[in-house]
Amino acid sequence: MSELFSRIDKRALARVAFVLTALALILAGVTAPWPSVPLVAVAGLVVGCWPLVKEAVMEIGHRQMSMELSMLVAIAAAAIVGQWATSLLVTAFALAAEILEDLSMDRGRDALSDLLAFLPKTARVRRGSELATVGYDALVPGDLVVVGPGEAVPVDGMVESGNSSVDQSRITGESLPVDVEPGSFVYAGSVNHVGLLEISAERVGEASSFGQIVQAVRSAQEVESPTQRLGDRIAAWLVGFALIAGAVDYLLTRDVSAALSVVIVAGACGIAAGTPLAVLGALGRAARGGAFVRGGIQLENLATVNTVIFDKTGTLTEGLLEVAEISTAEGWDEDEILRIAASAESGSEHPIGKAIARKAADAGLRLYQASHFDYEVGSGVSAAVDGHTVWVGKPSSAPEIGEQATVKPGTTSVELTVDGQYAGTLVLADVVRPSAAEAVQELKRMGMRVILLTGDTDAAAAAIGGQVGIQDVRAQLLPENKLALVKAEIAAGRKVAMVGDGINDAPSLAAAFVGVAMGSGTEVARRSADVVLISSDLKDLVALFRLSRRMRRIVLANVVGTIAVDLAGMGLAALGIVGPVLAAVIHVVSESAFILNAARLVPIRGFDRSDADQATGQVPVTS
Repeated sequence: MSELFSRIDKRALARVAFVLTALALILAGVTAPWPSVPLVAVAGLVVGCWPLVKEAVMEIGHRQMSMELSMLVAIAAAAIVGQWATSLLVTAFALAAEILEDLSMDRGRDALSDLLAFLPKTARVRRGSELATVGYDALVPGDLVVVGPGEAVPVDGMVESGNSSVDQSRITGESLPVDVEPGSFVYAGSVNHVGLLEISAERVGEASSFGQIVQAVRSAQEVESPTQRLGDRIAAWLVGFALIAGAVDYLLTRDVSAALSVVIVAGACGIAAGTPLAVLGALGRAARGGAFVRGGIQLENLATVNTVIFDKTGTLTEGLLEVAEISTAEGWDEDEILRIAASAESGSEHPIGKAIARKAADAGLRLYQASHFDYEVGSGVSAAVDGHTVWVGKPSSAPEIGEQATVKPGTTSVELTVDGQYAGTLVLADVVRPSAAEAVQELKRMGMRVILLTGDTDAAAAAIGGQVGIQDVRAQLLPENKLALVKAEIAAGRKVAMVGDGINDAPSLAAAFVGVAMGSGTEVARRSADVVLISSDLKDLVALFRLSRRMRRIVLANVVGTIAVDLAGMGLAALGIVGPVLAAVIHVVSESAFILNAARLVPIRGFDRSDADQATGQVPVTS
């Protein structure tokens, strides 16, 4: 509560107190020097209405109708006819509503802008044998940045030395710290927990993941979305309608009190202020949950998407080969097959060789000494391993083939022979992302069509489609074919979101209604997209769709609710059922309710993954 009070403009509070004091004196009968024009009431109105006058003049300068103008008309009319207490009370209510609106909008802006203040002002850089402290803006790719325990990581880059755990929740939304070691990739904005890390900078400043969020924040605060512009138009229409209705009511009834009540009861700030607050809050929640959206327009577009098209490799799959299965000849065991194959492949840079070596390292196997490596392009590797001649390669290229495992669609098999005798088969596959199948099912439950596009073979595409639950699979596509299919879906009237990660996906990402790039993807893909899933977790995509739809529902509820309350209130006021004071109460209470409804989207603390947790049935981790 004390923090909330500290955020309130003290001048605004003093202004409200001054107006209420003037009201109390008027109600107590202090009407000097003239009963018809009490000085204390005039002073209260001058002090209280000054900020309303400034707002109204600014809006008129922009040729816009504003609630401040309608309230000023009502306040002035009440004063002219001698209803000083009413005019002061309406002024106090209007000022209180302004304070609430400012607090809510501040929360919305803070939900985003607290990200901007997180990065360190300076960083330590190792240049040669010296450690220098440089400004954040002076960092360049290739710098070796030193980050101590408790410090924020200022760049996206690869850990060169040191072991630690880092909190990267500000970037990926992941609630638990992630262990890192040499070869691990870390994001700007992460917090180093325990060890000293030296990080080779790859992306700095605005090019970093954190910098891209900052850019999204700035654009979101500077550019109005279509819904915001529509909200402004509806608010202006309501204000104009209230002024006209009040004038017509006075002409028909000659009842000043009823006419004033008609003008006072209308409150459009639930739309005018609530809509941008909802957009800002949703953008902040998205950024804190592992995804950043380039602006309110893109976030609104997500709410209307009805078709999601996925790339395969690197999007639905990890884009990294792994040993999925090992079959052995009689007399051999899986560990020995893996150990020998990894020894033969230990010097290989081929993805298959790296996958075999990685599997052996994960299993903790000690490799044999190997020599006489001979790599045949497109065939395999032969080497001398522990005194034996070893071959690892395509089954059709092996010198002698013994038993062969059945090759499954979407997998790659290599066979191992030792001294010309078949020893076993290693089956490798591009592993499906753990969240892919569940994300696809959630999207379907949300009523979306899901399509898989890939340049891979029909068999490989069908295999992945089957694993994740996508029936509409299009394979063997060049980038221009993918682009043509995206355009065809759009031409058919569908709102298409394209999800991809590679250079070949960039044209489709740019052409889609909403382009979504994986954070682990290429720079070209990220720059072509409207949304970047920094965590590369497809649960975050589902959460983003849910969040955008929730934002849309809240904005729609505010619009419908404001119009309903205003029309009902104006009708009751015109009939004399609602007087000026009750009209002011209805105005402020309804306006506050709709602004607070929008404020529900603003994350209060921590990094909100509740939408993702709802999508997957997980219980959110709280600190």
